[in-house]
Amino acid sequence: MNYQPPTVIIHNGNTGPGCLIRGLWFICVGLWLGALVTGLAWFLIVSVIGLPLGLMLLNRLPQMMTLRPNPANMPLIVVANGQVVIANGRPQQAFIVRAIYFVLVGWWLSGLWLGAAWAIAGFTFGLGLPIAFWMFNRVPAITTLG
Repeated sequence: MNYQPPTVIIHNGNTGPGCLIRGLWFICVGLWLGALVTGLAWFLIVSVIGLPLGLMLLNRLPQMMTLRPNPANMPLIVVANGQVVIANGRPQQAFIVRAIYFVLVGWWLSGLWLGAAWAIAGFTFGLGLPIAFWMFNRVPAITTLG
């Protein structure tokens, strides 16, 4: 008997604009827009009343700065043996755990994290941008475990 493992094809949605367009956007618009949005988002987070809007802005910060598509909004399509599975989102911590984390740690750690990301981007004259973008992508998780 000849066993054949199932064929799995994974397609992850939209890839967004090309590298040249994204690079030009970052240089001409993304840097100053990202700095403004970072400051506004953190102010909204600390105000607590603006927390949902601040988190929404932080979730979209990489997209605003570099036109990178938001992977959380893209469906993951898996095809295996003729079956199609579409998965959206990822599992999250319970709300109460996230709320306690935010009050005790998230609000101040996110400020330090954002400051460090901007410092790395600025002090390395652009050489640290990959690390800074990795840090920007992690801000929502640092803030609320989301």
